[in-house]
Amino acid sequence: MLGYLTLIFVCQLAGELVVGTLAMPVPGPVVGMVLLFLYLALRRTVPEGLGQAAGGLQRAMSLLFVPAGAGVMLHFHLLAEAALPLGLGLLVSTIATIAVTGLLMSWLGRGARDDG
Repeated sequence: MLGYLTLIFVCQLAGELVVGTLAMPVPGPVVGMVLLFLYLALRRTVPEGLGQAAGGLQRAMSLLFVPAGAGVMLHFHLLAEAALPLGLGLLVSTIATIAVTGLLMSWLGRGARDDG
């Protein structure tokens, strides 16, 4: 399991190096996740130990929200000043997400009805 945990962190490090070298506007861990996905796609299977290591990280993921929550409480006055733009952004993005999901499901469902 330690080897697979190391693989996850090496992929994250590689992502950070790629982003730093190419000055990409994408977070390094996202690029690392893509690299890990490509590795698993080439391998065509997920090793059981990797699944266990990733599951352990997922179970502890809620701890990562503690610093973010503390930062929000520390800078709450900044959020209050930008309440209207933040609220509008949340509202518009939520409506757009619901609309795109509905249209996509409708389009995908139509293809399934044609097959049957």
